[in-house]
Amino acid sequence: MNQIHLVSRILTLASICMIFLHGCKTDSTDGKDTIQHIRAVELFPEPPRPGGQTDVLELRCDPIDTVRIAFIGLGMRGSQAVYRYTFLDHVNIKVLCDPVQENLDQCQEILREANIPEADEYFGEEDWKTICERDDIDLVYVCTHWDLHTPIAVYTMEQGKHVATEVPAALTIDECWQLVNTAEKTRKHCMMLENCNYDFFELATLNMERQGLFGEIVHCEGAYIHDLRWLNFDTNGYWKMWRLKHLEKEDGNTYPTHGFGPIAHIMNLHRGDQMNYLVSLSSDQFGMTKYAEEKFGKDSEFAQTEYAKGDMNTTLIKTEKGKSILLQHDVTSPRPYSRIHLISGTEGFAQKYPRKGIALEPDAHHFLAESQLDSLLELYAHPIAKKIEKKAKEVGGHGGMDFIMDYRLIYCLHNGLPLDQDVYDAAEWSCIIELSRKSTENQSMAVKVPDFTRGAWDKLKEVKYYE
Repeated sequence: MNQIHLVSRILTLASICMIFLHGCKTDSTDGKDTIQHIRAVELFPEPPRPGGQTDVLELRCDPIDTVRIAFIGLGMRGSQAVYRYTFLDHVNIKVLCDPVQENLDQCQEILREANIPEADEYFGEEDWKTICERDDIDLVYVCTHWDLHTPIAVYTMEQGKHVATEVPAALTIDECWQLVNTAEKTRKHCMMLENCNYDFFELATLNMERQGLFGEIVHCEGAYIHDLRWLNFDTNGYWKMWRLKHLEKEDGNTYPTHGFGPIAHIMNLHRGDQMNYLVSLSSDQFGMTKYAEEKFGKDSEFAQTEYAKGDMNTTLIKTEKGKSILLQHDVTSPRPYSRIHLISGTEGFAQKYPRKGIALEPDAHHFLAESQLDSLLELYAHPIAKKIEKKAKEVGGHGGMDFIMDYRLIYCLHNGLPLDQDVYDAAEWSCIIELSRKSTENQSMAVKVPDFTRGAWDKLKEVKYYE
């Protein structure tokens, strides 16, 4: 550790200690200071809202007859998105952008097969700025590596366009505030493309919560548990192996939104409740090194690399209204895929993994029989899912949920409706990345979650998907 880094680390720890001590209440009646209560550390104070700006809760913009779209990033997610959009009405694919010519060629072929005119091509790594400046674009759809999500989203809104960005929308608290402030200033939509909110079971449990089937929600759980070791080490998997580099640099929950998004809407976060603080803990790293040694040899570059990311991260969150949330993240262990998706209320319980099941009072000690479960899911199928289910399953995209997500985005833009997911969702779900890292680095210290609505989290009473 060099001297400059050491001094910086000491100053950071000293600042944390001062904040920590400031948050403690003491009792000196017996001549000794004893801690009565410890508050979560506010590492990231909420900046004041810039003058002249107001919140964008349930933001409505002018309807767009035909949404003219630019796709930036045409790897695995981007090329799949281009394919799905060939099945949507009220869209015009104007621009394709990617530094890899093969990806551009593949997407142009997708357009040709759908009898759609070829789009304009861009391939320079800075061409996204030129695209955002064009006056014939309504929506920029971002599927690049994580580091570009916020810069492109911010610049897009500054140029007067709406933006939809792949997950996560931001990597730091500062980037989260950039998204919020720019959306409030420009009054443009900024949606994070959290597809898991649109899976059929998740939509059904959202509808069940709205109908009061679970009573009052007390606790929810979500996760992203996905063995990605092989993909991280595949040079064709991620462009310039960018995702592997994040595992080398960062601990904490580096990819929280797939598990968190659906339960955040079920719990009405920033529409009646709000995250208060979190604590986070990671195991040490074992899986990446073991896998690299077995696949490439102990003396290989991959095996000799130090990976900061612990195998399993567990984050606990407490809300303003006393509810609890558990989130987990593990992409380096040989385990079956799971997003958990667990909902526990005063009248019932539901979970998706490892066994899909629902239990309800007066016999909530047991799961419903399979036939009862099927009937219940059919009865409480979300209206949006019922409306688009057949086409969604035909087009595909993680079983159809990706298509429902895209359909909803265009439907709302076309009709001038508030989007299902707003910029505060993007900021809240993404902020867990840095907050969990800070907590993990400091022995699971309780860290306050910023209120990105700046006090308006109780202005609305529930999440609404407008029809």
